[in-house]
Amino acid sequence: MSLTNFDGSSPRWKWVGLRNYLELFNDGDAWGALGRTLAFTAIVVPLSVAGALGLAIVINRRLRAVGLWRTVFFLPSVVPVVAMAIMWKLVFNKDAGILNAILGVAGVQPVNWLVDPTVFYALIILMLWGLGGGMVIMLAALQGVPVELEEAAVVDGAGRWTVFRHVTVPMISPILFFQVITGVIGALQIFVQPLLLTNASGIAGAGAVPESNRMYMVQVYQEFFLSNRFGYGSAMLWIFFLIVLGLTLVLLRSSRSWVHYEVDTDAEREGATR
Repeated sequence: MSLTNFDGSSPRWKWVGLRNYLELFNDGDAWGALGRTLAFTAIVVPLSVAGALGLAIVINRRLRAVGLWRTVFFLPSVVPVVAMAIMWKLVFNKDAGILNAILGVAGVQPVNWLVDPTVFYALIILMLWGLGGGMVIMLAALQGVPVELEEAAVVDGAGRWTVFRHVTVPMISPILFFQVITGVIGALQIFVQPLLLTNASGIAGAGAVPESNRMYMVQVYQEFFLSNRFGYGSAMLWIFFLIVLGLTLVLLRSSRSWVHYEVDTDAEREGATR
């Protein structure tokens, strides 16, 4: 389809070869959307992984009503995305939103969160609200770290931070890698949240997305269903697939230097043999 000018309905389409790809390489809107998506990913993924790990460390301690706290932190991750977006639209409302009400107590003037450029930060806050899923995975990883190793490090004179950095983190590094790589893939494909944060709905809502939140998949959706350019949209998706694949391979390659497995990998065994 990416090699045609198919519009989604008309039988009168023809083969155009690489024309869609050549047009894409000169499309400033598409590359701008890709740049915003990469910036969003670079901000959200580290904050999400660090936030989930921080919550897991807190919950992993012996606290009163720890089961209740785990439930409280986990619940946001199971809220349907549509309900979550509607709720946060109310929170970010300029005139009646609770966020501006809290800021008003501190003497801050009301902020119009759902317009450029602040809507980008509103989207980041919305995404960070659901850290509970990652927290559960991190908690399982922390509980799998052998206590004997940490106690041995303490006996050798290591402080709490040293134990965490040189014992705990290497032991949970495969889980951290899993969270990073799935977080990157998920953040790059973000679509529903920026679309639902607009004041419009339906297919026309894609055209009303503020520029700061016009991510790559929103741009693809607009090409498909507003401009009826199925061939061009397909070309955008193929290029996007190659970008996601490339970033994934880079992460896999970099994992050799910071991810430590309890069982030697084939590459490590081959290197040791040589």
